[in-house]
Amino acid sequence: MNLEMREPVAETLGVLETAALLRELTAGLIGVDDFDEALDVLVRIACDAVAGVSWCGFTALRAGEPAGVAASDARLAGLDDLRHGPDSPAMEAIRRREMVVSEHLGRESRWPDWTARARELGVRGVISAQVDVDEQVIGSLNLYAGATDALTPRHQLIAMLIAEHAGLLLAAVRDRARSAAEAGQLDATVLGDGVVGQAIGVIMTQRGCRAEEALEVLRNAATSLAIPLREVAERLVSTVSRPRES
Repeated sequence: MNLEMREPVAETLGVLETAALLRELTAGLIGVDDFDEALDVLVRIACDAVAGVSWCGFTALRAGEPAGVAASDARLAGLDDLRHGPDSPAMEAIRRREMVVSEHLGRESRWPDWTARARELGVRGVISAQVDVDEQVIGSLNLYAGATDALTPRHQLIAMLIAEHAGLLLAAVRDRARSAAEAGQLDATVLGDGVVGQAIGVIMTQRGCRAEEALEVLRNAATSLAIPLREVAERLVSTVSRPRES
């Protein structure tokens, strides 16, 4: 990734500033399981944390198709949305797999339609940094400036750091979402088993709890006894079905 280092080294990102930014990103995304929600958190943090950046957006592709956008300001969401046309800095960053920069949109000729819309909204400069999420999803982090020549090599370094860190965090978000979906499918399968369903009903009646909590009780018992879940359910149902001795 080529950065034009026009500023002294002292003006580049400091260690503490970098650590604080990455820590805030991690804290904001570590507990999120929904990808769209994670994108909203990402653009909000990036916009608030980076001085000189007026707005932030994210463009996502899944299997080569538009898969959603996020924008720190809803007015600018169309700039990140590829449904308005693929000719944009975000799509160029994704296609070229490298950062795309335009410090002065008044002199920009690469994306005429997009640039015209951006300038009407007050955007004067843009940095788009490719974000690799996983095998299915790729995206672009888009930093927008409201002033001409406000985006410097320092902002390019920040965009690179955020993009690389965000890729790891967003991949984890998608992993958690997949795990939750698989767990839900497993629960549905388990609950469809007659004897397990009966055992869950017994526990719900005895404890006054929900089905999810009753299933967790069964799972814990199976783990403690080192026997299959269905066998635990059969033992419980058999016990409560046994006629009481008079």
